[in-house]
Amino acid sequence: MERNGLRGIICRDRVIKDMAIIQCVQCNQAYPDAGVPYCCPACGGVFDYDCAPEFHPSMVDPAQPGLWRYRHAFGLPDHAPVPYLGEGLTPLVPVRVREKQVLFKLESQNPTGSYKDRGSTVLVSQLLHRGVGLAVEDSSGNAGASFAAYCARGGLKARVYVPESASGPKRIQIERYGADLVRVPGPRAEAARAVLRDAKAGIPYASHAYLPFGLAGIATISYEIFEQIGRCPGSVIAPVGHGGLLLGVMRGFQSLQGAGLITDLPYFVGVQAANCAPLVEASRVGMGALDTTLEGNTIAEGVKVRRPMRGEALLNEMKKGEWIAIPEEEILLGFQALAAMGIYIEPTSALGWAALVKLIDKLPEPIVVVLTGSGLKYEGGF
Repeated sequence: MERNGLRGIICRDRVIKDMAIIQCVQCNQAYPDAGVPYCCPACGGVFDYDCAPEFHPSMVDPAQPGLWRYRHAFGLPDHAPVPYLGEGLTPLVPVRVREKQVLFKLESQNPTGSYKDRGSTVLVSQLLHRGVGLAVEDSSGNAGASFAAYCARGGLKARVYVPESASGPKRIQIERYGADLVRVPGPRAEAARAVLRDAKAGIPYASHAYLPFGLAGIATISYEIFEQIGRCPGSVIAPVGHGGLLLGVMRGFQSLQGAGLITDLPYFVGVQAANCAPLVEASRVGMGALDTTLEGNTIAEGVKVRRPMRGEALLNEMKKGEWIAIPEEEILLGFQALAAMGIYIEPTSALGWAALVKLIDKLPEPIVVVLTGSGLKYEGGF
């Protein structure tokens, strides 16, 4: 990979000075300027940015609130609305684990209690800019709650499909924001199928999994980490469901590298629950594993995704890192260990601690563990 020393951006092993564009990963058709198709109208492929976000240090605006200080990297028109609720600038809490420097990025401190707010604020800005008045989404809880909150902030009507197994507090949160909640029997995949009926009827499907807009917001996690520690971390650990979190973080660091602020990327660790670990398997045997992986029960409901929408992109872009699957009993131990430190997170976030314990001896310092959601959003015993 080459850089020319300018403020370029890294795009599929080349550097350009233009803004990243959204296009179909299969046929390269550009995303339209109007409307909100969730997949490519020409071939049904997934839309994605053709490269990491453009990041210019001189364009970071500290006068803007929260993560909106990085607005220049979002690819939004100047007049697009800002549905701000306090997202971003989350704490980075230092601890010592086996004499190594570990930093917890507390994404649970975002307005709705999860990192999803970073993507939702940019997504809803796009929806408002494109004139959407009603949109639908499907979620296991956190994404739906976040989407409902930012729709409420922006004056959009929202309908959210959730699996019956979704945590009670998350369902209540969605309804309290004023969204129409639709509970769907069966596994998480059934909610994803149910929402497509609305999409086929012409209602904009504002999917956090299909639509790539939110990735630019999630990339701000990386910008903040860099600012908070003053350098690139040695390692970053994050749970993986559809893959938007880890992919956004990876691209955030790619953007910093393209801007000349860091020379090397961190060592990335993608963590899944052993009972539903399609990318762990795909990293070993290939993408065919997505056709055979089971959607087993797990207390880490946020990663209970059998076919990750950003899975192929993640596998292709993770040049420096690894995948790990965590059994249920170790997720529980992670939940308990973090609570004993005064950090109350939901079980999905505990995947990060469990991976840290297993891999810490080999991970370069400082090690950042992204804690994705608040324990206040989880109900249920162990």
